[in-house]
Amino acid sequence: MTTELDTANLNKPDLAMEKLSVTEKVGYSLGDLAANLIFQTFVTFIAFFYTDVYKIPAETATFIIFVGGMVGAFFSPIMGVIADRTSTRWGRYRPWILWTSLPFGLMAILAFSTPDIGPQGKMIYALVTYVGLVIIYSANNLPYAALSGVITGNMSERNSMSSYRFVAVMVAQFLIQVMLLPLVLIMGDGDKAVGFENTMTMFALVGIVFFLITFFTTKERVITKAEQKSTIKQDLIDLVKNKPWVVMLTLTILVFVTLALKGGMYIYYFQNYVSESHLAQFQQDIGFNSFISGLNSMLTSMGFVEFLWPKDVAISGNSIFNACGIIFMIIGIGFSKPLADKFGKRDVFAGALFISTLFVMMFYFYEPESVALMFGTQIFHGFFYGITTPILWAMIADVADYSEWKNSRRATAIVFSAMLFGLKSGLAIGGSLVAGILASYHYNAELVTQTAETIEGIKFAVSIYAAVPFLIGCASLFFYEINKKWNCKSKRI
Repeated sequence: MTTELDTANLNKPDLAMEKLSVTEKVGYSLGDLAANLIFQTFVTFIAFFYTDVYKIPAETATFIIFVGGMVGAFFSPIMGVIADRTSTRWGRYRPWILWTSLPFGLMAILAFSTPDIGPQGKMIYALVTYVGLVIIYSANNLPYAALSGVITGNMSERNSMSSYRFVAVMVAQFLIQVMLLPLVLIMGDGDKAVGFENTMTMFALVGIVFFLITFFTTKERVITKAEQKSTIKQDLIDLVKNKPWVVMLTLTILVFVTLALKGGMYIYYFQNYVSESHLAQFQQDIGFNSFISGLNSMLTSMGFVEFLWPKDVAISGNSIFNACGIIFMIIGIGFSKPLADKFGKRDVFAGALFISTLFVMMFYFYEPESVALMFGTQIFHGFFYGITTPILWAMIADVADYSEWKNSRRATAIVFSAMLFGLKSGLAIGGSLVAGILASYHYNAELVTQTAETIEGIKFAVSIYAAVPFLIGCASLFFYEINKKWNCKSKRI
């Protein structure tokens, strides 16, 4: 995804028709898998890591997550400008994956380490490593995203490559949301601090190898013509005047506020609100315990060691809960394209997001013993939210096409980097809200049982508070001009 592509270059038969090898597609997708092993951990569990593992006060964690996240957000457009103006023998975007691979891995390990350096030292250490990680992530992931636009000029091959990439993201998301906390307990022998550091070390090593594979297996083929370069000022003016871009920026921020808020709060919900006895019985009733026993019997009979699933009921339940959501989100994704083709991206996105929001709100009304209802609601929420997932990024690509149609210049990288600003802003706001809400309801990680006020705040956070940004996002789409009618009329999208 580059600012101005050489259209003459794109029209050449060798670029327009060239097929990419499976090796290159897999190699490219491994870069997203590597980044998401770390980034998904960061987004989903950083508040929990700070409050319950590193023992940083919730108020301090709120400040760190918000300030650090916003620094990363503002760095995204800057990185877009830098990447678009990079020139090396390896290309514009590919070398950044090589240059950032080792720093990314090292910073991930540092961000999830727990040096005992006193309250003030902890705050400074956490802030510095948080900011460092989000900056390195931007320097790695923005060029990575832009690379997909210059590997080939064949739109069909781009779509195919994106499918490989999407599978990699789903694998990473499943591993983190389902397996991370069990891995932490296993790799730390029950010590969460040691477990986080060991787990992130493993992820960092795997990530570095995968980044190197991405660098060595991909090639930039689409070249930008020098005379088509635009100024930064022109790019920014185009963005501000692009109404669909303003709507999509707002929507992106709101969506990721909710994702970070409810995703980060679920572990507190399971540890402090859901009935432990009913959750344990539910796992027994659905056959999960029998499944683990059967798996271990098979492994031991084959001469392997047992799979040590954690005995902690809340962590086990939270992992299964997340697995249900992800599995049905993937199923929902399968309905996304045919629905969008028939009814238009905007209308399908708004409808599916609204329905998924209703299921989020339902969590407020459940009693601690209503475990089956909680899991059923998560399944339906995952399905309808899954429909929106690929449409969001397709709509952002539409905004880039709309910008080209309106301004007769293409500025894809700056459009996507601006959207990454929205994504990171949303994650920063949502992540800080996790810690901020906990602080405002007087959460104390040292207590075995939280107060009724704290538990009520946690329940509000995963339901009503999390639903509000989604609802505002649905309303914002009334101002989005690119609908199915416009698509057909313009023949550009």
